[in-house]
Amino acid sequence: MKKLLKNGCVLDPVSDDLIEIDILIEGTYIKKIDTHLPVNDPDAEVIDLSGKFVSPGLIDMHVHFREPGFEKKETIASGTRAAARGGFTTVACMPNTRPVTDSVEVVREILAKAEQAGCARVLPYGAITVRELGQELTDMAALKAAGVIGVTDDGVGIQSSKMMKEAMRKACQVGLPVVAHCEDDTLAKGGCVHDGTFASRYHLQGIPSEAESIHVGRDILLAEDIGVHYHVCHISAEQSVRLVREAKSRGQKVTAEVTPHHLLLCDEDIPEPNALWKMNPPLRSRKDREALIEGLKDGTIDIIATDHAPHTAAEKAMGMERAPFGIVGLETAFPLLYTHLVLKGVLTLAELIDKMTRKPAQIFGLPYGVLAEGLPADLTVIDLEEERAIDPDTFLSKGRNTPFAGWKVKGWPVLTIMNGNITWNQADTALTFGDFE
Repeated sequence: MKKLLKNGCVLDPVSDDLIEIDILIEGTYIKKIDTHLPVNDPDAEVIDLSGKFVSPGLIDMHVHFREPGFEKKETIASGTRAAARGGFTTVACMPNTRPVTDSVEVVREILAKAEQAGCARVLPYGAITVRELGQELTDMAALKAAGVIGVTDDGVGIQSSKMMKEAMRKACQVGLPVVAHCEDDTLAKGGCVHDGTFASRYHLQGIPSEAESIHVGRDILLAEDIGVHYHVCHISAEQSVRLVREAKSRGQKVTAEVTPHHLLLCDEDIPEPNALWKMNPPLRSRKDREALIEGLKDGTIDIIATDHAPHTAAEKAMGMERAPFGIVGLETAFPLLYTHLVLKGVLTLAELIDKMTRKPAQIFGLPYGVLAEGLPADLTVIDLEEERAIDPDTFLSKGRNTPFAGWKVKGWPVLTIMNGNITWNQADTALTFGDFE
């Protein structure tokens, strides 16, 4: 099936200005990109994108789809539909499921369910250790052969330096990146928010920034010795940014991601002890947030990832100390970042798109993230002028746990195409609010 996208605006690769262009999709690939492509094929579906911005399909290298094991929170079907609605065509799911994604069988199950759902390309991570217990390494070669793109024990930090070094050596041998949740339990255990202003005001046990940065520093030293690609998950602390910047200056293969919520919020913004504001790592200080923005601008931080982490309403109602960590982010990431970073002059539109498309594809070796003839037809169409308030009641994710409810933002994805197939169309109510259980 052919699709001819007419009159869309794309970023000029030289000037970064918006230019009008037509895109012809044939099957799963981009056949032609040019101005004023003729409408002379009766078999082509013609879609007018006048006034809309066309981006490569967005890529999120850090999501939690909860399946298998926690289907009340999210399923692969509901998670990929949320991803498509948010403009994402490729997502990487974390292994802290039940059973943990530590075996070939679980990897195959995830891939099969993602293929069946068909809404977004799902790339699983495999666990570093069996059951994420930090005691025994997984069979990384078998996991890679089954389709994982990296190894991580996200959700828990590898506490043993010896175990982490052994994991890095094994991952390097099979050609997989080590993707690290950095958290020293001796400093973090029992904490529920950042050890700062909010924790002091409400007498809550805090998690200091050093709980993250100590592991980042340790891992950088270990990775330097091994030579493995080391990637820092959801970086949140100024000291961590400084350590990554120094490692990059020496030419070490260290990369890092940051979430929208850590870029836009700090602990001083938390209005009250409400678990919708509880995530791990926690919202840090204003100084930490400023360091994250600077690190994103200067290239120290490579990409933006949502850490989409759905939970049930009952779980989040348990209070700041007892509720699980995590917020959802797939359906709100782009408009939040466009409104509060691009429109406020912190990043250019080109810089934001690069951090959410080309750069994650580049550092993880994926053949996506670029609009070019002959490449997979992954596209996100965005109405940069559409403005509306974030309404969790309309989410396609099962999770409603967001601190951004009611925020009025611009730049909503209206059409998502993955491998030439429309996976989200705002104009199609059947796609928008169908029964996705």
